[in-house]
Amino acid sequence: MYMQVESRTGTLLHLKRNPSIRSWSLLVGISSVGLAAAYYSTDSWAWKLFYVAGCLFVALQNLEDWEEAIFDKKAGKAVLKTFNLYKKVLTFCKGGQEQVVVLIKEIRDVNVEEEKVRYFGKGYLIVLRLVTGISHPLTQSAVLGGRSDVEAVAKLLTTFLDLNLAGFHSRIEEESSDSEEILANE
Repeated sequence: MYMQVESRTGTLLHLKRNPSIRSWSLLVGISSVGLAAAYYSTDSWAWKLFYVAGCLFVALQNLEDWEEAIFDKKAGKAVLKTFNLYKKVLTFCKGGQEQVVVLIKEIRDVNVEEEKVRYFGKGYLIVLRLVTGISHPLTQSAVLGGRSDVEAVAKLLTTFLDLNLAGFHSRIEEESSDSEEILANE
């Protein structure tokens, strides 16, 4: 699943994504290798601790992020949050959370893009296109396999943000007339 709808009202859309079952399976599998190496080895306890810690380190590195997107029409902002357990452990709880704030009126389009995922094939993710020309992904990692889940979230976002083609052109005309007024006043 790409993202789940946590809550939805007329003015608020809250989307959330947790690490997938594949990600948790990798964490358990890699950690198990470290535990097995420590259990069956005849090395000293320091080496056994190194085996467990090393495999746990690699397992945490492969764990996907917790991601959240909050679109609030009242505040006029979209807040995209990312929480990474690996960075949290490395920085001793000082880092690991990133946040991007985008003005909703700056979002001009929502697209589904295909991304090549090494060893696994194609993945899909949603990209927010801004009026300034910048593109920002809704999530940091792509979803493997089905494009339909990603397209359903993109359609939900498009309807929530009222990003139909006519609305887009009217917003562009309003912004260009505002900038013309500012230039005329100078």
